Amino acid sequence: MLLCDLNCDMGEGSGNDEQILPFITSANIACGYHSGDDMTMNKTVLLAKKYHVFIGAHPSFLDRENFGRSKIKTTPGDIYAIVQKQLKVLKSIAALHEVTLHHVKPHGALYNMAAKDKTLAAAIANAVYDFDETLIVYGLSGSCLISEAKKLGIKTRSEVFADRSYQDDGSLTPRSEGNALLHDIDMVVKQVLQMIREKNVISVSGKLIPILAETICIHGDGDHALPFAKAINKAITPES
Repeated sequence: MLLCDLNCDMGEGSGNDEQILPFITSANIACGYHSGDDMTMNKTVLLAKKYHVFIGAHPSFLDRENFGRSKIKTTPGDIYAIVQKQLKVLKSIAALHEVTLHHVKPHGALYNMAAKDKTLAAAIANAVYDFDETLIVYGLSGSCLISEAKKLGIKTRSEVFADRSYQDDGSLTPRSEGNALLHDIDMVVKQVLQMIREKNVISVSGKLIPILAETICIHGDGDHALPFAKAINKAITPES
């Protein structure tokens, strides 16, 4: 068993899902709004089952053109509806293979907006609770999504990112900035171990930020996803 849950975004067409699955413990499966379709969800669920990896929904804004990374202004009611719709689709596919959903992790702009917007976070949390209160909500450590889910009694996992840099407020550096992504394996492993063991991370300005690492994210569409998965898995595997 790893020192920490290791999750990866999947079913997004990167082509390396099966290579990564042996090294992770949770898969966040795209539900068709930013990427994927019934066929890719079916395939990814089967692969996750094969490798005994927990299956989670990865709901997004309906934004395939921008891979779910564009902020969209909408109502809490609409957010509630799109999250529930995506959960229903993935649950029905999982049920065909006698697999149950384990968690929910919003994707892209929906995830980042829910980290800071209590109203939006509450809409997501309520959608999850009303759909299946036993599901675990994955959200950015210290975020509104985590706090709003906890208010409803939903189990949560505070998420940290292996391959992203952090701002002084604990948020992720926007992808539009050149230093948003980490590319060096040694640097990624060092950051992961620091977050797990010391419960903090160094921001881009050098500030020490408190953080809770209950699950670690690797981006499956990243250029170094597979080597990162292998290196992090090895680093967080307890010595016998």
